[in-house]
Amino acid sequence: MEVRQLRYFVEVVRQKNFSRAAGILNIAQPPLSRQIQQLEEELAVKLIDRTTRPLILTEAGRFFYQNAVQILSRLDHIRDQTRKIGGSKRERFIIGCVASTLYSGTPDLVRRMRKKWPDLDIDIKEMMSTEQIAALKENRIDLGFGRVRFNDPEVERLTLREERLVVAIPMEHPKTSSSDPIPLSELEGEPFIVYPSALRPSFADEILNLLAEFSITPSSIEEVREIQAALGMVAAGAGLCIVPASSQRQRPDDVFYRMIEEKQATSPVIMSYRRADADGRIKEVKQLIQEMYADKPTWLQLSELWIERS
Repeated sequence: MEVRQLRYFVEVVRQKNFSRAAGILNIAQPPLSRQIQQLEEELAVKLIDRTTRPLILTEAGRFFYQNAVQILSRLDHIRDQTRKIGGSKRERFIIGCVASTLYSGTPDLVRRMRKKWPDLDIDIKEMMSTEQIAALKENRIDLGFGRVRFNDPEVERLTLREERLVVAIPMEHPKTSSSDPIPLSELEGEPFIVYPSALRPSFADEILNLLAEFSITPSSIEEVREIQAALGMVAAGAGLCIVPASSQRQRPDDVFYRMIEEKQATSPVIMSYRRADADGRIKEVKQLIQEMYADKPTWLQLSELWIERS
C-alpha cells in the first residue's frame, strides 16, 4: 500500500467521481482507476460501490476513508515540520472550499495553479464557509472558496459569481412532470431538507432566508450535515432541497432538478484570503482566474475581482 494510493482514494471519495478526482490530482482517469483497483485487490475488499451515481462507499470503504484521512493529515504534519526544521524552501499552498464549489471552477483553477507552479504543494481541504474564516486567520489555509458572506477586518472577500439555484426533487414527485423553471410559490407547503446543520450562519440559512423572503412556509425542515446526505434524502423521497446549479453534476438515482424561476434565487461563490497576503501569490491566483474567465466567460459573472483595494 502506497501513500499515493491513499491520496488518490481520498480524493475520489471527496469528489464522488473518478473523472473530477483525476482532474484535481492532475492525472488521467484510467491510471487513477487502476490504482484504486490495485488498492482494493491488496485489501481483498471492495471500497467503492461503482454501480451508483454518485459513487458511494462500502462499509469497509467508510472505515478505510476515515483512517486514510487521519494518516494523510499526520503525514502532512510530519512533512511540514521536517521541512521547517531542515530549512526547506518548498512552499505549500492550502485551499479550503465548500463541497459545492468543487463542481464548478475550483478544479480548473487548481489544475492551472499546478501547471504554473509545478513545485508548489497544493492541498485542498473541504470546510464550511464559517470554518474558512477561522482557518485563514490561524494560517491553516491560504485561500478559501465559500458561499456565505462575512465581514472580518483581517479577511478580504471577493464575490466571483452569483450562481443560479435549482431545486432537487424526488423523481416520483408530481413536480417532475415539467422541466421548466419553477416559481418559488409552487414550493409552498413542501417538506424541505437543508444543509449544513452545523456552524451557523451557513448555506442553510441562506436558503431559509430566501424562502422567508418569498413567504414560503415548508411543511417540515430537516437539517443534514452535507449536500451528499441531502441529495440522498431527496432520492429517498424525504423532501425537496435547494442547491447551487453546478451541483446537478451530482446525479443520484431518483433525483430530478428544476431551475428556480426567480432571478434573486442565487448563491455567491466567494474567494477569501488574508488582507496581509493581497500581493504575491494571491495576486497571481487572481490573474489565473482572469484567464479562466477569458476561456469560459460564463464561469465568472461579476467584475469585482479586478477592483483594486487599498
